[in-house]
Amino acid sequence: MDEKPFREPSLALNRIYTRTGDTGETCLVGGQRVSKDELRLECYGTVDELNSHIGLALALAGAPELEGLRQSLTRIQHELFNLGSILATLPEDAGPQQPRVTEAEITLLEREIDKLNAGLPGLRSFVLPGGSALNAQLHVCRTVCRRAERLVVALHRHSAAESVNIRYLNRLSDALFVQSRYASARTGAAEVLWQPNQPKSVE
Repeated sequence: MDEKPFREPSLALNRIYTRTGDTGETCLVGGQRVSKDELRLECYGTVDELNSHIGLALALAGAPELEGLRQSLTRIQHELFNLGSILATLPEDAGPQQPRVTEAEITLLEREIDKLNAGLPGLRSFVLPGGSALNAQLHVCRTVCRRAERLVVALHRHSAAESVNIRYLNRLSDALFVQSRYASARTGAAEVLWQPNQPKSVE
């Protein structure tokens, strides 16, 4: 039988508040007490924010023709939780079985991007968020993903961090863009294109 790459969670979340963070500090996975405004916390806090926005996109993607999109977004939520886990851990404390994103997840995103994009009309202008609530929400996800990427780049520059985390977020933002277009195409929602020469005011 193949060995599982990561250990199963063994958690007992019976108590929600502990009061240990009331002084503005929290614990990393390795037990270190750190300030809640540290860059590492900004990284995995923003990844958590992105996960929440993807949850809203899932709630909006109820149409039967979007089943494949729902499956992809659900998988991405789990991947983001894995990413948050490794970002909440100092590199020297990370074990080989700790949840994380890998090259396999990046490759899968690339395959999905290529598959979805192949069925979409070519673009002759930049796309503006809108046309449907789901399209706009997926663009919110994309922009939050870009913010998470910028923060992880900063973390990588100032302290040790796995470069695969940056590559994953970079590819995920691309995937969310393509998914926004795919969702509009599948549901018949209009795609809003940027019109740079549109009058800036109407008399």
